[in-house]
Amino acid sequence: MKKNSKSVAKRASKAKRRQDEQLTVGIDLGDRFSWYSIQNAAGEEIESGKIATTREALSKHFGGEPRRRIVIEAGTHSNWVRTHLEKLGQEVIVANPREIPGITRSSNKSDPNDAGKLALYGRVDPRILHPIQHRSLEAQQDLAVLRSRHALVGARTKLINAARGLAKSLGHRLAKCGSEQFAQRAGQELGVELEPSLRPMLPAIEGLNQQIRELDHTIQRVAQDKYPESARLDQVWGVGVQTALAYVLTLEKAERFAKSRTAGSFIGLQPKRSQSGGRDPQLGISKAGNGHLRWLLVECAQRILSRRAPDSQLRQWGLKLCERGGKNAKKRAIVAVARKLSVLWHKLWASGEAYDPWHGRRQQQSAVAA
Repeated sequence: MKKNSKSVAKRASKAKRRQDEQLTVGIDLGDRFSWYSIQNAAGEEIESGKIATTREALSKHFGGEPRRRIVIEAGTHSNWVRTHLEKLGQEVIVANPREIPGITRSSNKSDPNDAGKLALYGRVDPRILHPIQHRSLEAQQDLAVLRSRHALVGARTKLINAARGLAKSLGHRLAKCGSEQFAQRAGQELGVELEPSLRPMLPAIEGLNQQIRELDHTIQRVAQDKYPESARLDQVWGVGVQTALAYVLTLEKAERFAKSRTAGSFIGLQPKRSQSGGRDPQLGISKAGNGHLRWLLVECAQRILSRRAPDSQLRQWGLKLCERGGKNAKKRAIVAVARKLSVLWHKLWASGEAYDPWHGRRQQQSAVAA
């Protein structure tokens, strides 16, 4: 009985110390379970363990506790975990895993060790973590619609390519047509040899077409009703509502960046740099940030540099880069145009000005005339 009383007293004393001390918590988020480490101001670990990655478990463990600094890594669960912990009154820092090689490249990497290092870095100086700013859950939900459409288009493309490949293996070639017309055209061309293998695929392709069309209407409605600023971006030829909406949802606020040039770096289109002494090699782009938006920007750049595109200052600038020669000149030019396009979009969004394809040239002519 006395032993139990001492145990209760010890736990109460420990709880009181935790309330009085300035504690930092590191959580290594996992899909089902997460490891946590709680450290005091002296860097001593006073508690660690494993909890379920659920709202209920987080509320039970951190709800009702004094305000602590909690550090997590950016990932699949980080947005909703951050939102939930902040509702519980906690300070949450979301670390950029690309910028903390002490964790990602550690030779002794484990979930408990990662949690301990997150707590340590958060206690010493949060700037070490290069904290990121999550978009709101509403923006995340709207962005999920775009990604859902992208996944459906990818599934349709795989089915169509599979159907064409199976037909070729049997000595047939299906007629060229658009994705939306494929199911109908292919159904008319199926012979006895192709009927058993390809007929079951056609309803699935047509079903995907229908789902994609419905998402297109949803995306159009969301852009018009909730994000009218996206209309400023698709003034540029070759840019559609999906790309413009993806850009707005990813950046969320134009005032997030003081300089438009920073937008290109945020999306990962800025060249990496590894300068040391007199050595400064030319490297590829960083590929940081949202990969889907980066892919959409590159698609737009390819359209702008295509033969059927109307002439503009941006197109002429990109074509000059292509003329510099080298086997990768066209690829470099496409990436450069995509980066410049991201900067242009931010300027249009922040200023509210109408898009002028020859804005820079007219400024030069006005300066010469003056």
